[in-house]
Amino acid sequence: MSNSSFLKNIGNGIRKKVNGIFENPYKEVNVNWFKLKYYKHLPPGKIRAHNLYGHSLYFYSATELLHGLKEIFIENIYLQHLSSSPYILDCGANIGMSVIYLKRCFPDATVIAFEPDETNFDLLSKNIQSFGYSGVELRKEAVWKENTTLHFSNESSMGSKVELDNTSNTTEVAATRLKDFINKKVDFLKIDIEGAENVVLADIAPQLHLVENMFLEYHGTFDQNKELVQMINTVSDAGFNFYIKEAAPIYPTPFKREKNPNTSYDVQLNIFCFRDKVK
Repeated sequence: MSNSSFLKNIGNGIRKKVNGIFENPYKEVNVNWFKLKYYKHLPPGKIRAHNLYGHSLYFYSATELLHGLKEIFIENIYLQHLSSSPYILDCGANIGMSVIYLKRCFPDATVIAFEPDETNFDLLSKNIQSFGYSGVELRKEAVWKENTTLHFSNESSMGSKVELDNTSNTTEVAATRLKDFINKKVDFLKIDIEGAENVVLADIAPQLHLVENMFLEYHGTFDQNKELVQMINTVSDAGFNFYIKEAAPIYPTPFKREKNPNTSYDVQLNIFCFRDKVK
C-alpha cells in the first residue's frame, strides 16, 4: 500500500469518527444536537413539552421521551400494513407516542388505549388532545384476566406495573378483562404491560384467531423462563409466525451474568406476531 493510500485511509477514519460524534438520529423528530444533549441530562420533576410534527408532546421523563422517539418514530417499531380503518388495541399506551404513531399511519383507525398509571394517563390525555385525534378511546385501566381492582405501582414512567402483592408503595387501580374487547377482528394488538403479559395472553388465547398482528413486550426473570416458553407456544398455537428482538441489553455478557443494574428483569424481548411471511 502506498503512503498516499495509507494517509487517505487514516483521513477517512478520522472524518468518520468526527462525524459520528456529531451524528444525531433524532433530527427527524425535531431534536437537534444541542437539545439532545440537554434532554439526556434533564432530570424528571415536572411536565414539559416537545414540539413533534407541529404539536406539543407533553412528557415527564426526558430519558423516556428520547427512548420512545427513537424506538417508535425513528426505528419504526410499529410499522406495518393494515386495513385503511383498522381496529387497534393499545395496552400500555404510556404517554401516547404509540397512539400518535399509529394514528399518523392510519388516520381513520379506531384505537382503544389502556394506561393505568396516574401521571402517564394525564399525559396521554393531554397529548391526544394536543394532536386533535378523533377515534381514540382512552381508558384509565390495567388490562387483566378479569374485571377487578389490582395493586399497581405508579412510577410515572415506563416501569409502572401491576403488583400481585399488596405493598405500601402501591395504589388500587381498575382492571378490565382484555378478552372482552376482542369480540371482532383486531387489526393490531399491542401488549406492553410490564410483566403481566403472560397472564393476559393465556386468558385471551381462545380469541387470538381474531387478531391479525400482535406486538408483545415480554418482561421476566430467569425463574419465569417457563412462562416465556408458554407464551411462545400460545402464539404459535394461534397460527402466528413470530420474530423476536431483544428490547434491552440487560446482559451484555450473559454467561458471566454481568447485569445492567438499572432493571429488575433478566429478559426483555420484543415479540412481533403476524400471520403471513411477507406483505
